[in-house]
Amino acid sequence: MDKAQFIEMVSREQESLRRFLCVLCRGDAFRADDIAQEALLKAYMSFGKFEGRAKFSTWLFRIAYNCFYDNRAASVKTEGEPLGPQHEKLAADDGRSVRGFEYQELYRAIGDLPEKEQAVILLFYMEEKSIKEIEAITGMPSGTVRSHLSRARAHLKNFLVRMENV
Repeated sequence: MDKAQFIEMVSREQESLRRFLCVLCRGDAFRADDIAQEALLKAYMSFGKFEGRAKFSTWLFRIAYNCFYDNRAASVKTEGEPLGPQHEKLAADDGRSVRGFEYQELYRAIGDLPEKEQAVILLFYMEEKSIKEIEAITGMPSGTVRSHLSRARAHLKNFLVRMENV
């Protein structure tokens, strides 16, 4: 793969990567953009190592997922606690919020899921990744991916039932 091909492939994946990270970052578009930039830089620096055994998007999402956890770990070290929900940033006036948040309550429910369930549900439904691709991105065995997916569905179903009764 040459630089032009890399840039073309990144251009196709950039929006979905940012959307994935934005939801993982609980709507903090600035943090998601920082992580996306870090992931794209790391991918650029190592695109010569991409062997094509997985889809390019799977490889890129794996890098971004690792960057998310590195960023989270650094935040815990510097701030002393994990980052909390930042739902108020979903509707930021600066135009940098993720498009398609007309289902804000559902996104809040996704944001309240445990992180691994959140990542799996986002990759499966929003980014249309297969179980095998999610396995490669997250490093979880397929049985664990399926288990997290099942639990996330149950949590979201319970949330939607509660919302109907409100």
